[in-house]
Amino acid sequence: MQSLLTKKDGVFPSVCSLDCPDQCGLLVHKKDGKIVKVEGEPNHPVTQGNICNKVRNMTERLYDSNRLSTPLKRVGPKGAGAFAPISWNEAIETIVLKWKQLIDKHGPESILPYSFYGNMGNLTAEGMDRRFFHRLGASQLDRAICSVAGSTGYNYTMGANVGCDPEETTETKLFLMWGINAVSTNMHQMTIAQKARKQNGAKIIVIDVHKNQTGRMADWFVPIRPGTDGALALGMMHILFTEQMVNREFLEDYTVGYAELEEHVRQYDPETVSTITGVPVKDIYTLTRMYGTTSPSLIRIGNGLQHHDNGGMIVRTIACLPALTGAWLARGGGALKSNSSFLDYNTTSLQRPDLLVNKQTRKFNMNQLGKVLVETDPPVYSLFVYGSNPAIVAPESNKVRQGLERDDLFTVVHDLFLTETAQFADIVLPATSAFENLDFYTSYWHHYVHLQQPVIEPYGQSKSNTDLFRLLAEAMGFEDDALKNSDDELIRQALDHSANPYFKHVNYDSLVKEQYMKADRTKFSLKKLKTPSGKIELYSKQMVKKGYPALPTYTPLVDDGDFPFLFIPGPNHNFLNSTFSNNEKHQKLEKSAKVHLNQEDATKLGIEDGELVRIWNERGECEIIASVGENVLSGVVVSQGLWADMPGKKQLVNALAPDRLADMGGGATFFSGRVNVEKI
Repeated sequence: MQSLLTKKDGVFPSVCSLDCPDQCGLLVHKKDGKIVKVEGEPNHPVTQGNICNKVRNMTERLYDSNRLSTPLKRVGPKGAGAFAPISWNEAIETIVLKWKQLIDKHGPESILPYSFYGNMGNLTAEGMDRRFFHRLGASQLDRAICSVAGSTGYNYTMGANVGCDPEETTETKLFLMWGINAVSTNMHQMTIAQKARKQNGAKIIVIDVHKNQTGRMADWFVPIRPGTDGALALGMMHILFTEQMVNREFLEDYTVGYAELEEHVRQYDPETVSTITGVPVKDIYTLTRMYGTTSPSLIRIGNGLQHHDNGGMIVRTIACLPALTGAWLARGGGALKSNSSFLDYNTTSLQRPDLLVNKQTRKFNMNQLGKVLVETDPPVYSLFVYGSNPAIVAPESNKVRQGLERDDLFTVVHDLFLTETAQFADIVLPATSAFENLDFYTSYWHHYVHLQQPVIEPYGQSKSNTDLFRLLAEAMGFEDDALKNSDDELIRQALDHSANPYFKHVNYDSLVKEQYMKADRTKFSLKKLKTPSGKIELYSKQMVKKGYPALPTYTPLVDDGDFPFLFIPGPNHNFLNSTFSNNEKHQKLEKSAKVHLNQEDATKLGIEDGELVRIWNERGECEIIASVGENVLSGVVVSQGLWADMPGKKQLVNALAPDRLADMGGGATFFSGRVNVEKI
């Protein structure tokens, strides 16, 4: 492993660590031991040398003058950003002393880890850290902020996170990009779609609440009211059955419940669905007939859909559509939300939940951190944050910050920068970047697992996540062998997973040699799904047992008050959540925070394009520049990006987002809040 580190100059293989489905193969250029350029790996089977602006400018982030190089302790009020450098010994001793005091007085559940996938390395995100907090007996975190609602809904239909192989979508003739800004969040799927359009005459249809970059590049953009996508899918089913565009042989062989579904969707006639969704009746017919008569067809199901109160059911409903047409049988056909099940590794061996002695240890949903810090009794007295920036990312951000300001809350943050969350910390620890770690990565879109070998030495005194938690375990006096395993041992244990038939040929030694390896999809069968029936479940007895309707059903959004606008705080092109939002290069690329308003709404409010507007509800307020036009429907307001705190600017958009939980899996409801808007 040291070989790449000892080579001061050259070009070395790598992989992108960002929480993005594409997980690009990279080539890293080094000069005098530093990375001077990051480019795409042209021979990678899927990403083929193309990378986004975020990664192309990664060196700006790696060597940013504000990057942390030493541990810090707070010397001023929480949130003031006043810190002094300390040694690692002092930092570890301070943390351990405080935790031992809290455990003696309040028990280990007074401590709560808070993390997510700021770095998608599996060791970094869910390795030694999970082992340590299990052994400590800390309160558990339900990491449900991203994809859990949609995955739960999809799995009710399909049994697992399995979809079309992206490499086969060069043959797709019709792409439905549903609730995904693929240009910014899955660029290689858009690249493949454009290639299919050029070579095969494929059509790209985008269904979304905002005509973003993907919508502008589509052959047809279909605007829809937020949270009504399930109704549109049900209306499409109505027409597919009525006009005999269903593949009854496929339904008979591969599904359960199609007869019940056919009767059920009679109520979702196009006129009724149009009233719900805002999609004209004529367009519902056109869309459905294109889908029902074009093969291969692919529905790329986006992340945005599941961030509604009814997000799980929306995804469950859309996932039924390919079964009606038999789209799964055609190469490049079917649906794709996530392919992570093809790359399942041994999470039990990696995370070691057996180290948690008290199986009744309390668990908190990460979407409700503000409520946890402000309202929980008995309280959380210590928060350990890594791989996340909840002061900006979590919903009801003002409540989160209220909790972080508590004088009796001992907060530790492990990060590359003094983030908005770190401003409230008592101890801040410098973290390594992915290029400084040994780790392995599994895409949730394509079928490849990657090994990342360390390319550069740790920046300053920064430490990896695994090194940090080994240090803490030793300082706490924990003697368990599981807390002493090296990084390569962790990877070997994680890859030893005979329960995954697609993964049996993958091991650590082969990854060292090959750099990346593909899951064996030949073991996949639509007649051997992991649903109770083994088939695609249009009717789900399992859902009935969990208190849901057996058949896909449209349910309106939860009442979020009387404010006139539905608010969607979506992603932008040059940040990834709050990552890059603090880097000057990426701020310049993105230019400024904007909020999109319909021209009709703006005219009524006396707002012109480029003017500053106030957006508010009972949870908070923002002041953002208005972008006025026809990119959103009337009654909808869309912002893009999580912008870093800046003096004199109110742009904390997730302060407006509710911390309610979605219908399935405890997912987030970022996109189901309501706001008011006025000119400043």
